[in-house]
Amino acid sequence: MIYLDYSANTPADPAVLAAFCETERAYPGNPNSAHPAGQAARAELARATGSIAWMLGVRPGEIIYTSGASESNNLAVKGIVQAAGRPGGHIISTALEHASVKGALAALQRQGFQVDLVGITPEGTADLDQLRALLREDTLLVSVCAVDSELGAVQPIRQIAELLRDYPSCRLHVDATQAAGKVPLVMDGVDTMSLSPHKFYGLNGSGLLIKRRGVALEPQIHGGASVTPYRSGTPALALAVSAEKALELALTNQQDRVRHVGALNRRLREALLRYPQVRINSPAGAVPHILNLSVRGVKGTVFQRALGQRDVCVSVRSACSSDGAPSPAVLAVSGDRRNALSSWRISLSHLTSEEELAGFLRAFDDCCRALLP
Repeated sequence: MIYLDYSANTPADPAVLAAFCETERAYPGNPNSAHPAGQAARAELARATGSIAWMLGVRPGEIIYTSGASESNNLAVKGIVQAAGRPGGHIISTALEHASVKGALAALQRQGFQVDLVGITPEGTADLDQLRALLREDTLLVSVCAVDSELGAVQPIRQIAELLRDYPSCRLHVDATQAAGKVPLVMDGVDTMSLSPHKFYGLNGSGLLIKRRGVALEPQIHGGASVTPYRSGTPALALAVSAEKALELALTNQQDRVRHVGALNRRLREALLRYPQVRINSPAGAVPHILNLSVRGVKGTVFQRALGQRDVCVSVRSACSSDGAPSPAVLAVSGDRRNALSSWRISLSHLTSEEELAGFLRAFDDCCRALLP
């Protein structure tokens, strides 16, 4: 099998698994408990939290542990808007966001909040001029991904944060799920940021939300004491320690990993562009880990299934995409519905080998011969 869907999920690093298992064995107590075992677990949680905070350049009290990026995004988007206490307020986002952000925005719309989507440039970035024009005195939140999951476009977070300086009542949420370990994380001017370790060789079921001090947030899970007032429940100590290890490995090895993936991406682009039916949708400035393309005349889901029959794993816009649903991200960039329907994504890793890439290209050529007239 050739796995080229690392933006959906990454295999846990052995060191991450070891950290999880060692912590589970060494700390049986509940960090919320007052007895010695609980106190030991709480001290280890504080240590891991301090380490994560140091790596991210934030305060330990600004870290909230969650079950994953979907929960983190819901907590940030809903929590910020609901805490503002202004029904009917205004929110700005983009067409590039993950379903957990879009779903949270849809829920808020049903509660009477207004949502505008800022346009996307041909380079895959938010149109800053249009964003400036959309901002209002009652704008409560701007929510934007740092790196979008379909195109790999890197968003101008610093410039967006600068625009919001003139709107002190507006908060900035950044979904950095696809950014960690790929690009430097921009924290300046960001009020909340979501991370998901399973995207950088950590464990599923683990998530982080960075909430800057002074940002009001309405909890989405109520009941029960915990280490933070913003998320009730027993702290998952082993998941926190494994998240610490995954983040440490991702940041320490980032340059070498990006260099390896960049070389693979360049080879892949060169080979694919030899086919006249291929259109590369990922912009030149995208992270090298994501390469979105379309094969003219073949729906993305059809090409995905054909590759799957040859033991090659790639993805379309989501696991539950239907043949009749075009990629919103590709449609926003290209303005071409047919092209968006034909799009699919390859996502690479430092674990991807030259041999796997060669195997993919052989399978791709075979699919083209079978599917193209």
